[in-house]
Amino acid sequence: MAKAKFTMRVAVHLILIENDQILLLRRFNTPWRNGWYSVIAGHADGNETIGHAMIREALEEGGLSIQENDVLIVHVLHRIAKDSEYIDYFFVPRKYSGEPKNMEPEKCDDLSWFPVNSLPENTIPYIRQAIEKIQAGVTFSEFKEV
Repeated sequence: MAKAKFTMRVAVHLILIENDQILLLRRFNTPWRNGWYSVIAGHADGNETIGHAMIREALEEGGLSIQENDVLIVHVLHRIAKDSEYIDYFFVPRKYSGEPKNMEPEKCDDLSWFPVNSLPENTIPYIRQAIEKIQAGVTFSEFKEV
């Protein structure tokens, strides 16, 4: 009997920091981490580069337009979740247009700026770790959910 091939999911995350404040959203009415803060993020679709995935998610979730040559990877996280594994890419835009706006009120009930060094207690743990690593200049880390 052949063993099933291992697959790893790919997710993209937008790190938007201005004046020592980071843009976070609170998940609402979702099956996972409802009521927890995260950043604008999502899964890469098939036949899509990770850069395009980040540009798409920034527009879909936050109303922000980012050009292809303006997305920079600042951190990569290998995350082992309870039922799957991920490679998470964290991006910082060189520039963007538009004002951050909650474009998915059915999935998000707060989109606000928070001090980057004082995140809400209910920040998703791997997101908190990635933000801390990015602030420290670390480009790769690993995270295992317990």
